Amino acid sequence: MKKNSMNIPNMLSVVRVLLVPVFVLTLLLMRDIEIWGFIVPALVYIVTGLTDMLDGKIARKYNLVTDFGKFIDPLADKFMVLSSMIAILLWMCQRGEMLLAGVFVWVVLIILLRELGVTSLRLVVAGNSGIVVAASMLGKIKTVSQMVGTVAIIVEPIIPFFSENHILSYVCMAVMAFTTLFSGIDYLKAYLPYINSNK
Repeated sequence: MKKNSMNIPNMLSVVRVLLVPVFVLTLLLMRDIEIWGFIVPALVYIVTGLTDMLDGKIARKYNLVTDFGKFIDPLADKFMVLSSMIAILLWMCQRGEMLLAGVFVWVVLIILLRELGVTSLRLVVAGNSGIVVAASMLGKIKTVSQMVGTVAIIVEPIIPFFSENHILSYVCMAVMAFTTLFSGIDYLKAYLPYINSNK
């Protein structure tokens, strides 16, 4: 019997896609509102991240994996990560935090290159050998570091002490860059041998 493509995991993925522009708009348009201008986009991002954590677990636990889910889930993930990173970079520039933005742009580039690299690797390996490139432990740690780091960077301006020196943001950026870079290297080491350069 064919499964309904719009089951709960797929609906969560669609909700994640719809929440991304909400996050971007609240982040950029509410930036001059004290307290709530930071809390609201952070809460929206947390809810968006929770859908990312739940949809895959529910799909696997209740055998609700569908072709639509295989398409929309990774698309929603990339949409969420890349849109949020670019939005935060713009948000920093709008707030006049140019030094912070200058450092963060390198984190964004590392994340962008890693996502493009791993996505390309998944496609080629699956096409050549039929092997599905599963999420590694480093990949999961990378995802958590990006989510926690993003929320921390957003709310840092309303946290005493950290709002003045941005230590929290710099630490989060370093962790995000480190886990992203090394998870990408981990994928390359594990699956690059499956790519035949002569084909």
